[in-house]
Amino acid sequence: MNGQVEKKRQLIDDGLRSIWFPFTQMQEFSPEDVLVIAEGKGALLRDVDGRDYIDGVSSLWTNVHGHRKEQIDRAIKEQVDRVAHSTLLGLAHEPAIECAKKLLEIVPKGLTRVFYSESGSTAVEIALKMAFQYQKQAAGGNPGKTRFISFTNAYHGDTLGAVSVGGIDLFHAVYGELLFPTIKAESPYCYRCPFGASYPVCKFDCLRQLEYLLATHASELAALIIEPLVQGAAGILVQPPGYLKRIRELCTQYGVLMIADEVAVGFGKTGKMFACEQEGVTPDIMALGKGLSGGYLPLAATVATEEIYNGFLGRFDEFKTFFHGHTYTGNPLACAAAVANLNIFAEERVVEGLAGKIKRLTQGLQPIAKLGHVGEIRQRGFMVGIELVADKGTKELYPPGARIGNRVILEARKRGLIIRPLGDVIVLMPPLCITNEEIDRLCEITLESIQAVVGD
Repeated sequence: MNGQVEKKRQLIDDGLRSIWFPFTQMQEFSPEDVLVIAEGKGALLRDVDGRDYIDGVSSLWTNVHGHRKEQIDRAIKEQVDRVAHSTLLGLAHEPAIECAKKLLEIVPKGLTRVFYSESGSTAVEIALKMAFQYQKQAAGGNPGKTRFISFTNAYHGDTLGAVSVGGIDLFHAVYGELLFPTIKAESPYCYRCPFGASYPVCKFDCLRQLEYLLATHASELAALIIEPLVQGAAGILVQPPGYLKRIRELCTQYGVLMIADEVAVGFGKTGKMFACEQEGVTPDIMALGKGLSGGYLPLAATVATEEIYNGFLGRFDEFKTFFHGHTYTGNPLACAAAVANLNIFAEERVVEGLAGKIKRLTQGLQPIAKLGHVGEIRQRGFMVGIELVADKGTKELYPPGARIGNRVILEARKRGLIIRPLGDVIVLMPPLCITNEEIDRLCEITLESIQAVVGD
């Protein structure tokens, strides 16, 4: 036993000395904050002490069918015995071809071409560059359309193009001088309506403002980019019914390309395979990531319509080529995992089986909503944001230094649940494979943890 304790202590010490942890203030990151994961199975993770935890955020919103899913494990192992990596620059391989074929069978109708990369950020960068270059050179484009319209509270990744179209000052403001300017539309944060509307009566001031911006700037707009249905990193901000569909109509009306960033919301998280399906929307370009490989390996895709694709066709000396590519674009191991992932969705009818689990999750959240310091619970499918407030009547925020959200997630960890806060919004987003019993336990632990920090 002493040997195990010493090994764990050494692992933590080595980690703190060598790793710069993402989204973490390292000066305040102590050995007590470090949880060393050893293995996982299904919706559970196990640490080096052998203690199990519900993976309440699906390993950063990416694990779909659970850890150690046999079909995905096997697909990766079999692919290793063939070839681990081969470039997609002028060459091809079976997993990339098969993955693209399967993906195009399930994305919204009209999307026909798959461009691979490794992360959601790169998928968004590619989408932005595609839209920009399309306008510059395509027969249906307009060289004067060089700007983008994006939203407040948006998060599209951490590379500079993705940050430019982001809208969360905490993450993005410091890089302002490095970024290209965009036209910002107000997102529908209904609980804290920026227009001062009588929540929840009016949900359309944000659309009226957006229509004004589109009408005013249409001649210079290359594209609009949006997280469909839910702005994830902003605190699970859920858009009103009909909002996404109206945006598609407005983009069509004003001749502005629509980019849907489905990195966080795709692959079942809203209750449909893709969030755009909820309102019958086909974007011009869609960015995918996270759940594409089932949460196993880095893989992303930017999927475009045939019209966008055709805008890059021409003679070699016209230089209309899309000059973009990554070393690991379409990596065979990642694509093999993705093929297995998509097969599981089809064979196990995963999406069709989500309704009952979503209802169970909704029911489990009801006692939490009654707590005195829970201002609002926002839910769309498996995506849940629990906003904690100092005063429920006035919606007053806690001071940042109180670190209420962080204290809640540490309490949850003591009880066997791994979750992460977005400020003082507690986010729940378990793998789709989670059982009803695990859903119940997830909600119970969340309730107990909030009570332990802020009371009833």
